[in-house]
Amino acid sequence: MEYYFSKRISKLQPSAIREILKATQDPSIIPFAAGNPDAAAFPVEEVRKITAEIFENEPVTALQYGVTEGYEPLRKRLAAYLKNKSGIGRDFDSIIVTSGAQQVMDLATKALCDFGDTVISERPSFIGSLNCFRSYGCRLEGVDVEADGMNIEQLENVIKNSQNPRFIYTIPNFQNPSGATMSLEKRKAVYALAKKYGLLILEDNPYGDLRVTGEDVPSIKSLDEDGIVIYAGSFSKLLSPGIRVGYICAPAQIAAKMTVGKQAADVHTPVFSQMLVDKWMEQYDLEAHIEKIRAIYRRKLNLMCDLIDSELGDFVKYVRPEGGLFVWCELPGNVDMLEFVKECIANKVALVPGTAFMINDEHTNCFRMNFSTPSDEKIVEGMKILGKVKEKYIG
Repeated sequence: MEYYFSKRISKLQPSAIREILKATQDPSIIPFAAGNPDAAAFPVEEVRKITAEIFENEPVTALQYGVTEGYEPLRKRLAAYLKNKSGIGRDFDSIIVTSGAQQVMDLATKALCDFGDTVISERPSFIGSLNCFRSYGCRLEGVDVEADGMNIEQLENVIKNSQNPRFIYTIPNFQNPSGATMSLEKRKAVYALAKKYGLLILEDNPYGDLRVTGEDVPSIKSLDEDGIVIYAGSFSKLLSPGIRVGYICAPAQIAAKMTVGKQAADVHTPVFSQMLVDKWMEQYDLEAHIEKIRAIYRRKLNLMCDLIDSELGDFVKYVRPEGGLFVWCELPGNVDMLEFVKECIANKVALVPGTAFMINDEHTNCFRMNFSTPSDEKIVEGMKILGKVKEKYIG
């Protein structure tokens, strides 16, 4: 039988990251292409204790249907936590608990965009979000990411020349894949442009707690006095990606429409997962846990970057990120990036080609490496292999 697929899906290509990850099922492959948290960051004993407590005291609540907006105790706790720690949330805002932060992108696009509308995104950007926007028939317009975030002059030009732009998508902290952190000056400038031209901002912050050096920068949402910022957060990097708990802080009118969209998708995020997060936040020292995982990633990031310096040297250009999970490297112009990536995979090191993160098939000679998934030993081994592969392209 010949199958017919919707136009929304037929034009989408499989995630290059997921396709490359298939190769990493081979245990001999060193997974620089992944993005999983280090297993040492998981609070396993705390989760085991809380799970037993939930099923001892509240099994029916954990196993029953819940409301679409989310488990009420967690919503209240999140609202207080965001306001107290980051100044996020105003009287006009509402919290929705989602099935991971990726669902925020889906619900925002579903609620706000018609076919042919434009989403303005950083270039490069996270492939999962880009494919989400594409799946709704959105036009994508890219704005180059500099060391301190989006090129503001280019952003305004793109806004002026786009067809019905609906929102600006940004990952301001340790951007995936570039690792760049947007300066406070540029965050204010992005907000001012969105306000000037009547646009919304979709601020995606999955890595904000993973800062390993430097000072925290206020979120764009903390500047929001006009109800124009949708903020996406997640417990995937903080607690566990497998529990699939993320959240939205957005103006209540937008949140209400996103709630309707969520009812058509998964009804609600699993109540047990939400209860687990709520009780974990209540019973344990969250800031101490954040410091623990920061120490893990500080060591691993510095290890990888020091080895980039010693093994690759001037062969690549990169900016050492202040946090997050990724390092973005640029090859010399005379080196074919895709060929280099394939050569690395043939030598048992998986990288992600930069083309996976581009907006409209633009050329890039960059690739992305992850330092959170491989062990310290594998980071050392993998970087030494990259140093040997490099020798094929120099001299």
